[in-house]
Amino acid sequence: MSRRIRVGVIFGGQSAEHDVSLQSARFVLDSLDPERFEVVPIGITRQGRFLVGGDPMRALTGDGRREPETPGLAPAQGREVELTEATGAIGRLDVVFPVLHGPRGEDGTLQGFLELAGLPYVGAGVLGSAVSMDKAVMKMVFLQAGLPVGPYRLLLRSELGDDRLVEERLRDLGYPLFVKPCNLGSSVGISRVEDRGQLHAALQAAAHYDRRIIVEQGIRARELECGVIGNDQPEASVVGEIVSSGVFYDFAAKYDGSSGLKIPAEIPAAISDQVRAYAVRAFRAVDAAGLARVDFFYDEAGGAVYVNEINTIPGFTAYSMFPLLWQATGLSARQLCGRLVDLALQRHAERNPGPGSESGS
Repeated sequence: MSRRIRVGVIFGGQSAEHDVSLQSARFVLDSLDPERFEVVPIGITRQGRFLVGGDPMRALTGDGRREPETPGLAPAQGREVELTEATGAIGRLDVVFPVLHGPRGEDGTLQGFLELAGLPYVGAGVLGSAVSMDKAVMKMVFLQAGLPVGPYRLLLRSELGDDRLVEERLRDLGYPLFVKPCNLGSSVGISRVEDRGQLHAALQAAAHYDRRIIVEQGIRARELECGVIGNDQPEASVVGEIVSSGVFYDFAAKYDGSSGLKIPAEIPAAISDQVRAYAVRAFRAVDAAGLARVDFFYDEAGGAVYVNEINTIPGFTAYSMFPLLWQATGLSARQLCGRLVDLALQRHAERNPGPGSESGS
């Protein structure tokens, strides 16, 4: 019997999406096939310290719902160590499965560390992660790739004290507006603004999380999502639709199970095909790899589809669209997670050919 692949699942982190990461990680930990994989959970505290050994999930949640499963590890809650000491434990892995949403996990920083360590890892590389994390840069790349994007403007935290500048920058946008931190997900820090009187508070709320703030014009549209997996030959899932329980698809609506998900979305076949084609183009435009979820607005009255954003480490909870889309496409959670590990190993091998491999010059 061949040795199981040693997979390090990293979760937690310092971003505002720490708790979401824990929910996603539970799903991934439970979905990795124990006959194929030896799973090594690695937690990161809100202070940025690594938890290795024992049961880091239990240490971070304090609920004890997961018992240690990795052979040879003591039944402890995880030992807190600095990055330098954690590097030794991470270096003994075959592949890393990051389940860190938001800054310092999804933005290329962790990916750069894993590149330096020479380790295969699930998901986009440094470039794809960084571009996709920053909503303003991502939209510029989409526009350059010929993808339709709704009207938006970029503001800096340092500019918010200049009311005339803010007013001039946003003059061409119509209400309602959506104000967001550029580098965050899970709808954290996002506000829907109905009029000028609500704008200041929304900008300050977003600025609490990021120095770069994006302001988008609201579009009366249905919200569609599509999953993508693959490397150089990405594949799109069926298309799903969000039916939010709130005014918009905010944090609570995403994770309390109250919003409806229609999978597949009840849309014309031509629109579904267009969304799936755009999802693959968006994936390639940012040089993503492994997995992503691409979000869209469908203006049913005008028949137009707009690309909203791409998420290179999408939510992986029991309520999350990404695994549900692939389940509807024919991949169970266990098959999906196994496929993602295989894609990570494949990509690493292709980028790091062994001695004697032929290469162009």
